[in-house]
Amino acid sequence: MKSRLSGLIAVASAIIAASAISAQAEDLKFKLTNGTDSVLTRFYSSPTGVADWEEDVFGEDVLDPGESIDITIADGRTVCKYDMRFEFEEGSNLATTEDTQDLCQMGSYTIHE
Repeated sequence: MKSRLSGLIAVASAIIAASAISAQAEDLKFKLTNGTDSVLTRFYSSPTGVADWEEDVFGEDVLDPGESIDITIADGRTVCKYDMRFEFEEGSNLATTEDTQDLCQMGSYTIHE
């Protein structure tokens, strides 16, 4: 009986731990606004400390000046701090820009010139 109770406690603990981990790995969502006069052609994000950029979030799309888009980062990670990289259309007077933000605390982000 004692070993069966210990086994049930272990299973319950594992379920609680798995629930806590999945609750922390929620999708990160925010609104990205292009506050510049140039077309934003590429947006990359990666957790701070990761050596390489993840895929371009926009894919084939772009973000025109003044437009906004809802961004969801669903990478399953439990981190909040992300590096972001913004690339503008060729011929723009804006250089590639990088920034680091706590995406768990941010509801929106506007890139400015």
